[in-house]
Amino acid sequence: MYRSHTCGELNAASIGQEVKLSGWVQKIRDKGFMVWVDLRDRYGITQLIFDEERSSKELMEKAQKLGREFVIQVSGKVIERESKNTNIPTGEIEVLVDEVNILNTSLTPPFTIENETDGGEDLRMKYRYLDIRRNPVKNKLKFRHKVGMEVRNYLSNQDFVEVETPYLIKSTPEGARDFVVPSRMNEGQFYALPQSPQTFKQLLMVGGMDKYFQIVKCFRDEDLRADRQPEFTQIDCEMAFVEQEDILNIFEGLTRHLLKEINGVDVAEFPRMTYSEAMKKYGNDKPDIRFGMEFAELNDLAKNKGFNVFDQQELVVGIAVPGAASFTRKEIDKLISWVKRPQVGANGLVWAKYNEDGTLKSSVDKFYSEEDLKTWAEATSAKPGDLILLMAGDANKTRTQLSALRMHLGNELGLRKADEFAPLWVVDFPLLEWDEETNRFHAMHHPFTSPKKEDFALLETKLGEVRANAYDLVLNGNEIGGGSIRIHDKETQEKMFDYLGFTPEEAKAQFGFLMDAFQYGAPPHGGIAFGFDRLVAILGGQESIRDFIAFPKNNNGRDVMIDAPAKLDEAQLKELHLQVNYLEETSKNSQGK
Repeated sequence: MYRSHTCGELNAASIGQEVKLSGWVQKIRDKGFMVWVDLRDRYGITQLIFDEERSSKELMEKAQKLGREFVIQVSGKVIERESKNTNIPTGEIEVLVDEVNILNTSLTPPFTIENETDGGEDLRMKYRYLDIRRNPVKNKLKFRHKVGMEVRNYLSNQDFVEVETPYLIKSTPEGARDFVVPSRMNEGQFYALPQSPQTFKQLLMVGGMDKYFQIVKCFRDEDLRADRQPEFTQIDCEMAFVEQEDILNIFEGLTRHLLKEINGVDVAEFPRMTYSEAMKKYGNDKPDIRFGMEFAELNDLAKNKGFNVFDQQELVVGIAVPGAASFTRKEIDKLISWVKRPQVGANGLVWAKYNEDGTLKSSVDKFYSEEDLKTWAEATSAKPGDLILLMAGDANKTRTQLSALRMHLGNELGLRKADEFAPLWVVDFPLLEWDEETNRFHAMHHPFTSPKKEDFALLETKLGEVRANAYDLVLNGNEIGGGSIRIHDKETQEKMFDYLGFTPEEAKAQFGFLMDAFQYGAPPHGGIAFGFDRLVAILGGQESIRDFIAFPKNNNGRDVMIDAPAKLDEAQLKELHLQVNYLEETSKNSQGK
């Protein structure tokens, strides 16, 4: 038996007990006549004491040779600690050691394994197994486990059945690039890793499972950022014999359950907003409604006043920033520089201060009277003390740019509080969106999404105006879930493939198995998928998902710890019937010749 107790378990009630503990050496304080060691495991820290008056010379020498992160086992007696530490559960006691066994030595770690570490992110990712020993990372992984258990509890209590679906599937066009896997037994052919279990969960509905869920790994070969990884986890769900309202009710319930059980928060309502309303009011389809700054369209108030910057543009739109009339010119110039960055791409900002005394002053006073500026204030719901910011340009592009600025200001002004939660359903998305590059329609969600029943007539006449029977769940400005009612009959699905530019042959080659299944009594069905990593991070008060994943990849999609991806040797390539042309090396060699 390596231990009788964990390092977070002992307290004043344990005084007098003989115990065994095992763990890692966190710290050593050697006073010569006395040595204290902080012993750490997953559960906490217990202070050990070696005392030359009560410990043998051999034991003292052994204690003085211990190093940071040595793995040791000790036995001894729990005694009262003279200098108590009220910050930890074990702070009233210490263990007077009578035997120590070094289970493994350790090199000096490349960074300190403390809550506040001196290790940079790249270094900590390279030695992720050491980083996990730190409380901030360890506790996030435990938090993830807790959220996962609550998800399973809720869905199981709602009669959902967890079913595993395959990881080696067929490559299908679903928006992002697939990761592909060569087949050794089928020369020249490839599996793909699933971007989602979409078609399989629909087949489970055809199979009569009625309510399915899975906490499942998905894979997309796309550019990365803080809230995106090449492999990520979904809470994937599907239900038969349902309409949109049934699904929204069930998954409002899941979200309420998680917020209550994980964060102790009761959410009164889940407001709903159409896609077009979200774009008009906030400039994106996942607005953070914890704060205001709703958009006001000012074409009628700002155009035709001789200011060409506005007169020549499709849209003039503005927001009122609460309390920001006190911004200095330097602070406003900083905002103008921020929106001109390539990531935002705006040409600039027009500003107007609504001063506390009721007067208005703007950067365009030459063209607009104070009465004009008052109409801007009314339109944006500005109050004395607020700052009005305006942008102009192409409608869609300008809304996106102002949305970025709104979120930036929300962060800068402390309006996006991690302990406040504001869920929102966004509904009535367009079914299709036109792609200028390919000169055809693409599915806004995926090709299995059903149109709104009331829009079926528009399929033959006004395809771009057809609304999808689709919905997204937004939490604090992040899309945490999205889904739709699916097409469940072959004829409608064939039409959808036709609208998306598939030939009948292409549709059959890609999705023939699903079309065949629809001929055997497919029930009406629909579902939703939650981004589990993102959901966990938001419930944990953060927006970056990386620390909530045990072994994440960096922004280049690399695992720097195991050095993956990596090249295959020639024997493996031959076995897989593959030949790799390393273009960069070939180019260098040809230049050398």
